[in-house]
Amino acid sequence: MGAIHHADHGWVTPAVSYFVACLGSFVALRSARWALVSKGRTRAVWLLFASTSLGAGIWSMHFIAMLGFSVTGAEITYQPGLTVLSLLVAVAVVGVGLFTVGYWRSRPVLALLAGGLTTGLGVAAMHYLGMAAMVLPGHLGYDRTTVWLSVGIAVFAATAALWAALNIRGTLAVLSAAPVMGVAVCAMHYTGMAALSVRLDESLSTQGGVMALQFIFPLGVGLGCYVFFGSLAFAVSPSRPDTQPLLAGPAAPLPPRAPRPPRPPRVPEQRRHLDRAGARR
Repeated sequence: MGAIHHADHGWVTPAVSYFVACLGSFVALRSARWALVSKGRTRAVWLLFASTSLGAGIWSMHFIAMLGFSVTGAEITYQPGLTVLSLLVAVAVVGVGLFTVGYWRSRPVLALLAGGLTTGLGVAAMHYLGMAAMVLPGHLGYDRTTVWLSVGIAVFAATAALWAALNIRGTLAVLSAAPVMGVAVCAMHYTGMAALSVRLDESLSTQGGVMALQFIFPLGVGLGCYVFFGSLAFAVSPSRPDTQPLLAGPAAPLPPRAPRPPRPPRVPEQRRHLDRAGARR
């Protein structure tokens, strides 16, 4: 068995990956909130921006954390195809969840559960696709119980994120929710990593992989910069004629919920009995 190290460079990779997860969560929450009060093409654009921000933030968090991952006695490279596929999966499934709650407003509870389940399973798929992209002289093994625990954390985190987008009011509330979501995303990642074991086998081929610093690091940094500078651009852009900033200003007002139809007045039992007797006569 190969000895696994999850923080080969100390606290740097966990801290940076957590910051990227928080930033992506913050941008996605604010963008999804503005989508709820927008219509037509504008709503779709906001949801698309939220999807790419959150999906890219989760993906970048994973692979920045993986820069600190190592196995004693093994050189780790990554397959570019599976790595890019894991990014596309992350953005796509997050988009499915956000578009579900953004357009299925007639049944909010069902939309929240469906969107949270889809997004959570997609985030877990992204994580394990990223792990499958690793090329090293050995076999990867997983503890099933811990794997299912990581999937449960992913579904819970996704559902909580969508609930926050639908219900949280105010900038300070979103600022508080984003770090909580960042903790949940990181918890899913490191729980999944805790399920991993590596059995080294020098006879296996390690061809077809690219070093992380040559491929994943530039891609992860690029996506992280996209989220960061995108958030800065939207932070200073006016949302309304009153020039309130989109991300740094007050949150968009929650759309009003449709009022419930009034219940018919209850008829006393004695009056009902008299009405029936009169009808028989």
